[in-house]
Amino acid sequence: MKIFYFTATGNNLYIAKSIGGELHSIPKIMKGENFEFTDEKIGVVFPIYAITVPPYIEEFLKKSTFNCEYLFAVMSYGIFNGAATDHLCSIAKEADLNFSYINTVKMVDNWLPGFNMQKQIDTEHKKQIEKQLEVVKSDIANSKEFIPTSSMIGKIATNRTLNEAKKASKETLHGNIIGAGIKNFMTVEDKCTQCGVCTRVCPVDNIEIDKENGKIALNNKCISCFACVHHCPSKAIHLKGERSNVRFRNRNIELKEIIESNN
Repeated sequence: MKIFYFTATGNNLYIAKSIGGELHSIPKIMKGENFEFTDEKIGVVFPIYAITVPPYIEEFLKKSTFNCEYLFAVMSYGIFNGAATDHLCSIAKEADLNFSYINTVKMVDNWLPGFNMQKQIDTEHKKQIEKQLEVVKSDIANSKEFIPTSSMIGKIATNRTLNEAKKASKETLHGNIIGAGIKNFMTVEDKCTQCGVCTRVCPVDNIEIDKENGKIALNNKCISCFACVHHCPSKAIHLKGERSNVRFRNRNIELKEIIESNN
């Protein structure tokens, strides 16, 4: 079994590790040339962004060919998953993919402008993550076929997000539209030590250290995963409107694993 995963703060790497199998980092695949994969079972594990499938994952799926009898997807979310399943199914149809199983896992929401991270961390136990994962692992082990039905509210919310994204400028945040506009939403304080962690956890090589002034420079490839914000040792990187200075990394995952996944 092969599992392709994308992780920013470790949640989805933890899901992938929990399911087991041969793990492959999507950012590493995206930087390569081979997009054809073969196995009895193949899975894709990634976060839901703004109740939709992130464009980065959509690009990966449309580039890839999966030769397998059982294709599955597991998506993590924090509060509301909308109709992300429907969105994934529509992408799959365009990409000529056939998912046998799709499920979601409710975890800590690390979207800083929307949530107080300390409260999210303190209430993590209420989400019963391990119990959710046991269901997912059992389903996949037994090759269960399952595509959840989205609620009408979820459909309306996700469709609205997708429609707004189509109309928006490239300064729209959080995975729907990417571009140089991220510079207007992210600031770097002078306490930055130029340690380079942000450059190594960024999955799309969007950050570099400016050799002239010793500060980090943001380019125009940001996919708004904000791994750089959460993993900065000095907490020098901030988002506009963030509700807390607290940062998050899944307690089961080490920083070196994030770096290995995304660098």
